[in-house]
Amino acid sequence: MIAYGGTELKELRFERMEARIEPRDEQWIDVEVRFRLADGSVPPEGFEELSALLICTHDGEIFDIVPQDEGRDCEFRFTESEKQQLRSFYEREVRHRIG
Repeated sequence: MIAYGGTELKELRFERMEARIEPRDEQWIDVEVRFRLADGSVPPEGFEELSALLICTHDGEIFDIVPQDEGRDCEFRFTESEKQQLRSFYEREVRHRIG
């Protein structure tokens, strides 16, 4: 994870991912992904409940991947490696459940 405008990053590894799919409107579907952090992965200070929001089209394409803390947007973003973990999980476990 990296703070917006920051240079320090923490590379997190996720495990035991679970997804909840919720249609938002006629354009978007929200996929909330909850997970545990792997041993050795420590989130930036101040996080209470880190999760990911995957914003997808009704065709199943991922439009954006954003971190959330306690279900709200935060001032951090995922690294490319973290996004790839989430994309892989989505393609393997979730996409077939959309549309």
